Amino acid sequence: MSEVRLQKYLAECGIASRRACEQIIREGRVRVNGLPAELGQQISPDNDRIAVDGKPVNTDNKIYIVLNKPPNVITTMNDTHGRKSVTDLLNGVASRVFPVGRLDRDVEGVLLLTNDGELAYRLMHPKFQVKKTYLAWVKGHMKPSTAIRLEKGVHLDDGLTAPANVVILNAGLEVTLIKLTLHEGRKHEVKRMCAAVGHPVETLHRIAFATVQAKGLRPGEWRYLSSGEIKRLQQCVGM
Repeated sequence: MSEVRLQKYLAECGIASRRACEQIIREGRVRVNGLPAELGQQISPDNDRIAVDGKPVNTDNKIYIVLNKPPNVITTMNDTHGRKSVTDLLNGVASRVFPVGRLDRDVEGVLLLTNDGELAYRLMHPKFQVKKTYLAWVKGHMKPSTAIRLEKGVHLDDGLTAPANVVILNAGLEVTLIKLTLHEGRKHEVKRMCAAVGHPVETLHRIAFATVQAKGLRPGEWRYLSSGEIKRLQQCVGM
């Protein structure tokens, strides 16, 4: 195998996403042939000995999981405050996996987890514009003109949001159900967008990440992705 950048190799081995691997290297937790590693260092997977936190790094079989995340579960893999995390739901998964992006604690629905750092990196990178679809129950009666505002973009404190697709599914007097598809990954973006147009989110459910859905999975259940689902994810990010 030819030489590769250390952070890319660590991501491919399932240590973490590429960005997280860069931070691990900066923290001095990685050694190459017994010596402290440097960010951007070229390594030979066939000849060099790589260790993270003193443990040898090996290329594991890639694992791809979709979890139907329930509310009141945090997305981080380890929580120092003793809160329930997605790790507690992955019974039977022997290899270490990590979430592709995050869902807020109160948000439920589709969450991808994998040890394929390169795919995770691409799925989260803005340039690939990977679509995420949500059902949002928002306060008040939303008019079609308001949905159009959401579609065209809303001014938030960190700038104008990208164009989205918004469909009003049920507009009641007190609560409106909308389906919203967007490709950005800003923090709390759906909640902030809806609040900005006067319709704060009451309940938020992600129903799709790219082409992956969690149909048939009850809250807290997970399954491995099919080969077809994996291939479609790879295709949408140029792999």
